[in-house]
Amino acid sequence: MVVKRVGPLSVAKNAAVLYAVLGLVIGGLFSLAAVAGAFGAAGREDGGVAAGIAGIMGVGAIVMFPIFYACIGFVGAIIACALYNVVASMVGGIELDVE
Repeated sequence: MVVKRVGPLSVAKNAAVLYAVLGLVIGGLFSLAAVAGAFGAAGREDGGVAAGIAGIMGVGAIVMFPIFYACIGFVGAIIACALYNVVASMVGGIELDVE
């Protein structure tokens, strides 16, 4: 069996979902760092505004990172699939052994 062509939109949709999950994980880690910064800033005398900004950035990361990662993954997968289809038409594709 030889893979001569892949559907770019199909692969891009799957990649977008996978990258959104990755963005959620990274956004969660970023949010934890922002919360730690907010607690550190809240202990200072003039840290009220900084703590508020850090808290908003943490919540924003959980929302924005998955959206951003999904968009980048979608576009990247479409480009990669289009390039694969061009190269596979020239060299014959990838051979797979399936049982």
